[in-house]
Amino acid sequence: MKDVVARGARYAAGLALGAATALVELLFLLAAGVLLLLLAASPRGRHAAWGPLGATAGALARLEGRRLDRFLGVRGAQAYGDGRALRYLAARVPLGLLGGVVLLCVLAGVAYGAFPLYGWLLIHIDNVADVVLGSLAGLLLLLLSLQGIFGLAAGEDRLARHLLGPSHHDELERRIAQLAASRAEVMDVVHDERRRIERDLHDGVQQRLVALGMLIGRARRSRDPERTAELLLQAHEESRQALTELREVAWRVHPTVLDEAGLRAALEAVAERSPLPVSLTYGEDGQLPRDLSRTVQTVAYFVVSEAVTNVVKHADATRITVQLRGEGDMVSVRVTDDGTGGADPAGGGLAGLAGRVAALDGRFAVDSPAGGPTTVRAELPCA
Repeated sequence: MKDVVARGARYAAGLALGAATALVELLFLLAAGVLLLLLAASPRGRHAAWGPLGATAGALARLEGRRLDRFLGVRGAQAYGDGRALRYLAARVPLGLLGGVVLLCVLAGVAYGAFPLYGWLLIHIDNVADVVLGSLAGLLLLLLSLQGIFGLAAGEDRLARHLLGPSHHDELERRIAQLAASRAEVMDVVHDERRRIERDLHDGVQQRLVALGMLIGRARRSRDPERTAELLLQAHEESRQALTELREVAWRVHPTVLDEAGLRAALEAVAERSPLPVSLTYGEDGQLPRDLSRTVQTVAYFVVSEAVTNVVKHADATRITVQLRGEGDMVSVRVTDDGTGGADPAGGGLAGLAGRVAALDGRFAVDSPAGGPTTVRAELPCA
């Protein structure tokens, strides 16, 4: 409910700003139309005027794109050519003005709906029935207007994507380039993982096994029972350490608990293994989205695991907060710490996470100002 109210307030602010820009765009379109009519008999003058008009239309369309991104969550809307920008402005002016009308209806609905609470301070009320009916009508107007806010936000989204979004050919080219880049990034991640596994096995487990073999050999050659028992005790400890390090390597490759018990259990295991306190939250109802594929769960797990590991190693933090929640058809993963900040998004670990997320058509961002806090965020498609 809180998310719906926050989204509605953001949409209302976007529509209010859109109504103001629609008035500016209406004046621009009227002025452009008058100018072009005056220059109708002069092709050279019309051609000379077209450049500044198109540039102004493009600037207004880019301004609308920033508004849509900031308030309505519409990404990727950008003007491709001055002609498309002009068509978009001409199409959205009525929609923007309608948004202003809807917001006025919201205010009117609030005023009429709450009139019984303050009306007696302003006027003398003789007919209570009329006041009650007027209040009910105001509440109905408010309900319809609030629904209109969400409907207009969706209409702005569709209009911008249709008129300002890339053409089908441009979208295919962008998609091909994105797939090629994400495939290369995934291959780099795979190679980095292989090198890290090889390094962990060589520097850790292999050295433990060599020491274990040497201890057993010395125990076999020893003729002192006490010395033999001591060497065997050391060998037992080395074998235990080798098994622990081997489990660590296997866990970093792919935790079995993720397949056996699911993402929530795997994340709780990450929290338990972390030397820093980790707080886990799952949306408003405390539950993860149910339609998460195995691949999405795996990427979400590695985002949390790698981010927590980076915090422990580099952030000088005292606590970590992990939030997972569904946002429409996406699942948002956010890892925040209270460390010193300054994390490099191009670093090996974070760059690898960005490649994993991009391979699923997700979005990845790192916000780490100097002095902290650091926030790692990934948005993954649920399906």
